[in-house]
Amino acid sequence: MSKKYFVMFATDPEVDPRKCAVGLACAAQAVSDGHEVIAFFASHAVKLLQGEYIGSLDSKVSQEEGFCRKMLDALVSGAEGIYCSTGSQAIVGVTPENASEVLVEGLEMNWSGPPGVIALSAAAEVGLSF
Repeated sequence: MSKKYFVMFATDPEVDPRKCAVGLACAAQAVSDGHEVIAFFASHAVKLLQGEYIGSLDSKVSQEEGFCRKMLDALVSGAEGIYCSTGSQAIVGVTPENASEVLVEGLEMNWSGPPGVIALSAAAEVGLSF
């Protein structure tokens, strides 16, 4: 039976990269298992959506090259939606205008903020936070 998952990423990957990798793994697994997944990236976790940054995460979590990117790609291609905090992205220098140059390819970003977090989490059956 498929469930609706809301996965919130808010941990700075510089502070706890392992937690971020575990979150990506769980979200990718939920997609693989056929669940509807909505992912929301906020605070400094928005860095996980950057093409250059996600590749650097592998060494920080003692995984082979491409490991974290593979999980993110599975999430990007299979999730019902990927959302990010507009304000958090701005803090790390990413805006809707330059996003295609910085963020991973194929990402159809939904720009949002606290109202989106509340609405999306309220509509979910299962919430996970990393």
